[in-house]
Amino acid sequence: QVQLVESGGGLVQPGGSLRLACAASGSILSFKAMGWYREAPGKERELFAVIENHGGTVYADSVAGRFTISRDIAKNTMYLQMNSLKPEDTAVYYCNATEVVGGVEYDRVGQGTQVTVSS
Repeated sequence: QVQLVESGGGLVQPGGSLRLACAASGSILSFKAMGWYREAPGKERELFAVIENHGGTVYADSVAGRFTISRDIAKNTMYLQMNSLKPEDTAVYYCNATEVVGGVEYDRVGQGTQVTVSS
């Protein structure tokens, strides 16, 4: 089973930037897709950025134009560049990968990293 490990969270002021990383224990090209979702107290879980196996990307309206999802295939790592951060971006951020094994899809999830946007 593939393991995912996030890093890069922390405290940042409104308007600031952070870059998150998600390192996979295996080849990220084996995944159908990878993405980022976040959970904040009192809010629904939000899947807000996805990068598909062929490299296509999809963003939720809440982050479009501010966040960029990317990957480094050689490093088996996915990234999330977050700019113009707002207090409402405060959440625990998780990376997710859809792994297909024997024709069955499995969701793999990292341990999460806290992002806090506050002055």
